[in-house]
Amino acid sequence: MKKGDIVELEIVKYAFEGRGIAKVSAENIRSDIPKDETPISNYIVFVDGTYPGDIVKAELKKIKKSYAEANSVEIISPSEFRTKARCKYFGECGGCKQQDLNYSSQVEFKQQQVEEIFKKMGGFDDFSIEEIIPSDKIFFYRNKMEFSFSDKRWLTQEELKSTKIVEKDFALGLHVPQVYDKVLDIEECFLQSELSNKILNITRDFFRGKNILPYSTKTQSGFLRNLVIKSAHHTDDLMVNIVTFSEDEKLINSFKEILIQQVPQITTIVNNINRKRSSVATGDYENIILGSGFIFDLIGNYKFRISANSFFQTNTLQAEKLYQTALEFAELQGDEIVYDLYSGAGTISIFVSERAKEVYAFESVESAVIDAEENKEINNTLNVHFFTADLYKSFLPLVEEKNLHLPDVVILDPPRSGMHTNTINDIIKLSPKKVVYVSCNPTTQVRDIKLFTNSGYKLIKIKPVDMFPHTYHIENVALMIRE
Repeated sequence: MKKGDIVELEIVKYAFEGRGIAKVSAENIRSDIPKDETPISNYIVFVDGTYPGDIVKAELKKIKKSYAEANSVEIISPSEFRTKARCKYFGECGGCKQQDLNYSSQVEFKQQQVEEIFKKMGGFDDFSIEEIIPSDKIFFYRNKMEFSFSDKRWLTQEELKSTKIVEKDFALGLHVPQVYDKVLDIEECFLQSELSNKILNITRDFFRGKNILPYSTKTQSGFLRNLVIKSAHHTDDLMVNIVTFSEDEKLINSFKEILIQQVPQITTIVNNINRKRSSVATGDYENIILGSGFIFDLIGNYKFRISANSFFQTNTLQAEKLYQTALEFAELQGDEIVYDLYSGAGTISIFVSERAKEVYAFESVESAVIDAEENKEINNTLNVHFFTADLYKSFLPLVEEKNLHLPDVVILDPPRSGMHTNTINDIIKLSPKKVVYVSCNPTTQVRDIKLFTNSGYKLIKIKPVDMFPHTYHIENVALMIRE
């Protein structure tokens, strides 16, 4: 068989990042591979869009020495784990990858995937794996949705077959996977709220009705870039952030009037102006059109201010469970010095502050540190101290300059790319008794933990937390103790 061939496969396992695995005879895929080089039992095919128990027809896309990649083109016999996707855009939209997989199976597979990453990739065996924390809400759980405007609308299979005329040069919705310049125009999404869907459709109708053009990165012309909606779960606050290429005060004020007339629940409206060519939903500056420009929400007993461009955990209800897990792993007694690295707007620092003597928080992004200082003042957490630090070079000079107490516990929550080796080496030099590592990417987490365990630390336990139902993303908390 060769690239482009259609083959029948039985899916026997689920791989990280949402692909089914089929095992096949190596000689059936590549006749030029000697059997002694590629054992039959080891040759696998990764098949997008499939689950264990599926029998499918799949098109081979890539053939390598020890594996192949394929796309499912027909489900001959569906897996018992499958369910009907709720969203009509599922399969074409880039938001959800597993909405056709029942939720109990989603969390079970995520647990297995994290365990496999730590055991096979990391080589760890002498550690405890605690049961995953599922999400109580599997729809309408997000507090933020970022929609994109585009002058290139992605046409669905249904639209391509239809004889109706479809407007192709205006879309407001979500990006299609692996297609950076086209946007799927959507009318509803089940990730945030019914109210956000209403705002989405009002926004589309308003600007399309006035023939206002989306911004084009190719021609560097047009006005509309993004619609970002942020909602609070524990308060009634609701923010609309319209991101544009330039200012138009009259137009934006007209938009505001329509919005608040039809959605009076909106508490603040912000207009971010982004003149950069890159497609990012943050502006060079912002104009506050209505309200304070902020919303407020709670995690545990603490209140946090959220600006248009500040980071806040996207699933508020699960964030509390994530932070509580980190706090339980740290086992703080009240007399410890805690370092919080990649502290963002200070959510973890403040959340653990009641159980620590002092918390020193380090963050590379200066605007996040400003947000953190505001949150410290709101919560009156006087034992938390925030610092802007370069977490790619070394933060030890800052520790020495400020004459900070050395840490008993270090809590880490880096981006998906993980930690820089310089930062890992800094922590090892500081020699804390415990390191609690919160990660949104178990693969890079394992890579980093191996460096710690090669330098005197032992992995004690891990616990996954499902923050994003219907996606393959998974958060994981790990505890290491200095031997």
